[in-house]
Amino acid sequence: MEGPHPAQKSSPSRLQFGYLASSLAQLVEVARRELEHDREAAKASLATVSTILQSEIERHSGARGSRTAGLAGWQVARVRAFIDKNLHRTIHTQDLSIVARRSPAHFSRSFKLTFGEPPHAYVVKRRLEKACHLMITSSASLSEIALSVGFSDQAHLCRLFRQAFGQSPANWRREREIQ
Repeated sequence: MEGPHPAQKSSPSRLQFGYLASSLAQLVEVARRELEHDREAAKASLATVSTILQSEIERHSGARGSRTAGLAGWQVARVRAFIDKNLHRTIHTQDLSIVARRSPAHFSRSFKLTFGEPPHAYVVKRRLEKACHLMITSSASLSEIALSVGFSDQAHLCRLFRQAFGQSPANWRREREIQ
């Protein structure tokens, strides 16, 4: 019996699957290595893997109806990476739409379908998560932390932090200090 035709060995879908599988394996390996040292990095890697896998499963099963409904796995990965690398500066929907290679309006709709919230709300959530991580792992002042994660000042961080967590960042930090 003959094997697959040589042209089928490197079909675009096989190459895409190979790239996807390799990328997911790398993310899982990063999560495994970081689990003991940097739980937030491990959680971020696992969340990315989960989102990419879910997106691919839905794309292949046709659960979303059309390919244009949500972001593809590669778009999710690129957008998340861009956001995490640029938290310290203003991130516009236009910037994210360029990263995802979609028009701003189409990107915003697709982003909300994929993430369950608009781009701005997701960016604010990631900034708050990064601020929490820095409050636990560094001795930087709240003002320094606020600026380093893209808030305009400490008051901006405090207002959004209180909305999200029901307490001030200073109280939250004090409760988690290692005695």
